[in-house]
Amino acid sequence: MLYPEFLKENGTIGICAPSAGVGRKLDEFKESNRFLKSLGYHIKETASVRVNNPRSTTARKRARELEELFLEKKVDFIMCAAGGDFMLEMMEYVDFDVIKNNPKWISGMSDPTNILFPITTSLDIATMYGRNGAGFTFEGNRSQSDFLSFVKGKIVKQNSYRKYRTFLDEIEGNEIYKDVRWVCKKDQTIEGRLIGGCIESIDKLIGTKFDHTNEFIDRYKDDGIVWYFDIFDMSSYNFYLTLLQFKNAGWFRYCKGVLISRPAFPNVEDKKLDYIRAADKALGKIAHILEMDIGHTSPNMTLINGAMVKAEYKDGKGSISFKLK
Repeated sequence: MLYPEFLKENGTIGICAPSAGVGRKLDEFKESNRFLKSLGYHIKETASVRVNNPRSTTARKRARELEELFLEKKVDFIMCAAGGDFMLEMMEYVDFDVIKNNPKWISGMSDPTNILFPITTSLDIATMYGRNGAGFTFEGNRSQSDFLSFVKGKIVKQNSYRKYRTFLDEIEGNEIYKDVRWVCKKDQTIEGRLIGGCIESIDKLIGTKFDHTNEFIDRYKDDGIVWYFDIFDMSSYNFYLTLLQFKNAGWFRYCKGVLISRPAFPNVEDKKLDYIRAADKALGKIAHILEMDIGHTSPNMTLINGAMVKAEYKDGKGSISFKLK
């Protein structure tokens, strides 16, 4: 596994918009840039970042703007500006040789799974999941501080939070917080090589030319594979069926465990098959932890695709730590 060079002091962060533009939340994006610049970093935006549209530009141009940042020698670290719905349109135009020959860290969350997941599974280059380019504030929090530590190469142990805010409350600005309680059948430790992302994106990749998942699993079978799934609005029924799809595709071979987020927009059609029961039924004896501090609920943890992970659970709380080997 290749771990690119980390962001140096006064380095340059490149931001592109391979899915949606940030025009609808331009003030937050400007504030985020001001904060990053206050830390001494330089920012290079590609042309379509500030567009107010679910597609920042055409699929082909989005691919070119992504490649522009990999090719630019002065750019040290790449962030996707935002999530969205249409990154998959871009994928057929991406020249993966550009990424392979110019490896850099790239981070994003949600729809950026479509590029992070293939980079790690096909090129053996680690990627970061947990924060998009518009997600920084001067107010800050432990989640933001931990991400910035990761960006600089200080890979800290992340402990579960005390409180969390739902995705809906966050976007509506409601200061409503709930108690964090991870869900698992017993106290345990899960270790292996981590891979995953937003489940609504991963399921669109299966069977495509970007799906090198089984080859990745075979390469790292001796380490064991740990999956993580960030659920956005997938219903509990579809979550169950998607886990079965992954299982029948061979993706849970050599699986040491599965880490599962809280759904951003829960949709439980039948209480007899909520998300917890869906995971229990589909995964069986495979260890799994749910309601974790990953994905769309806030605060969230930074995850490294391709790294060795250790997830510990005890009595509703837990931690995640990494080794880059």
